[in-house]
Amino acid sequence: MSNQFLAGEETTPKAATTQKLAGKYLTFTLQNESYGIKVLQVREIIRGTKITAMPQMPPHIRGVINLRGKIIPVMDLRLRFDFQNVVNNDQTCIVVVQVNLPDGKTAFMGLVVDGVEEVLNITDADVEATPNFGGQVCTDYIIGMAKVKGTVKALLDIDGVVGDSTLKSLQKVVDAAK
Repeated sequence: MSNQFLAGEETTPKAATTQKLAGKYLTFTLQNESYGIKVLQVREIIRGTKITAMPQMPPHIRGVINLRGKIIPVMDLRLRFDFQNVVNNDQTCIVVVQVNLPDGKTAFMGLVVDGVEEVLNITDADVEATPNFGGQVCTDYIIGMAKVKGTVKALLDIDGVVGDSTLKSLQKVVDAAK
């Protein structure tokens, strides 16, 4: 795992024991593994658009896109999770999600994923708690592990994945745009 997810990083923890995890999830792939995010946070899925690089950004922030007149930051989840960077293909897309800012407002962020799978209705019975990977690895951004059709899909808290430092930066952009 990347040192970005070591214990001590500020995230927005979402304990599986305090959340009802049942609901609809958009599932997608990264490095041939499946992940899910709540459909209610997904705004749209975009294919093949130009990402404008921005200077002095961390490697996992690819840049920004112009989405119908709104500038949306784009994060590459492969790089955020410290996976190997691969060349985009015809399945690569950007999932635009709504993230919760520290002041209670929301903003949009694009997430580069290897491909979108499907929307699944997941029940609480399908979900198990995130396993303990040891004291050095922070998994607060994984809200549970769903067992679906003989496979396992990690259910993500997208606010936790983005991280507090990125959310605070987004907050500044939103405030400056007023």
